[in-house]
Amino acid sequence: MPRIVPHHDERLSWHGAISVQHTEHWTQAWRAPHDKIGLFACESLQTRMAMSTGVRLAFRTNATELLLRIEKADDESSALDLCCDGELVASADIAGKEEIYFPNLPEGDKVIKLWLPQFGVFRLKEIQLNEPTHLARFEDDRERWVTYGSSITHCRTASSPTHTWPAIAAREHDLNLTCLGFGGQCHLDPMVARMIRDTPADFLSMKVGINIYGSGSLNERTFRPAIIGAVQIIREKHPQTPFVLVSSIFGAHRETEENKVGFTLPKMRAEVAAAVETLRAHGDENIHYVDGLEIFGPQDAHLLPDNLHPNAEGYALMGQRFLEKVARVYFV
Repeated sequence: MPRIVPHHDERLSWHGAISVQHTEHWTQAWRAPHDKIGLFACESLQTRMAMSTGVRLAFRTNATELLLRIEKADDESSALDLCCDGELVASADIAGKEEIYFPNLPEGDKVIKLWLPQFGVFRLKEIQLNEPTHLARFEDDRERWVTYGSSITHCRTASSPTHTWPAIAAREHDLNLTCLGFGGQCHLDPMVARMIRDTPADFLSMKVGINIYGSGSLNERTFRPAIIGAVQIIREKHPQTPFVLVSSIFGAHRETEENKVGFTLPKMRAEVAAAVETLRAHGDENIHYVDGLEIFGPQDAHLLPDNLHPNAEGYALMGQRFLEKVARVYFV
């Protein structure tokens, strides 16, 4: 008979989540405090916060077979990756499924990390392990990196959750990732800034601009003050934490075409750079600006199939560039 591990078992740890919701029937990781979700006051943002990009369900075991029972996954759900002792050993398409089976896992004691789908809601009902086996909690004591951004940080079209650009950078640089990429919803909300302020972090980054350009939610009068205000809120509890602000990557026609409030992406990059300069001039010596074109520039336009979002190859490239231009420079 298999060993049944209920969804709420305390030996299961959820890394990269802001909160974890337990109900009678399932457990779900949130990238927000789920009991205060109404305070974020935007249904589209709340929907994205329920998705688990960057979240890992982890435990120690010597099991060689693993069956997950979940609430039926969304038909558009991304895949789920399984890593043993940091090595990716399996990836499963879970769209529309209620069970995911991983046979032939490596022998012996190991840390299993299940990288949850970057797109779609994941709710665990139980885990079944083959007998004889043991189960123990895993604590991730590595340095913590919190990053905030748009759909280009959410990375829906990455090939799997370990291949989003934040996951690539975190895995290569050995960081404990919290990814706050919210597709379409990176608007420098004060409640998001408060959430980042209240989240443990050794390194911080924000990639801002593209959602604000697309919706015209901030203009020349309000964009730079909103950046400065968000940083100041976060600095209330992270006064010296290395903090990198990255402007928009290459955006095709948005480079020259003004949006409804008169912004182009070059104008917005200048505003992000000016905000960082202002903060540094007022004593914040550990905040830094990186031009998004260094992460993904016009030479990479062929990797933008919709002229906005990188494809899987583009996200992999972004991960390596972020590693070289940001993590290895400022996250040390």
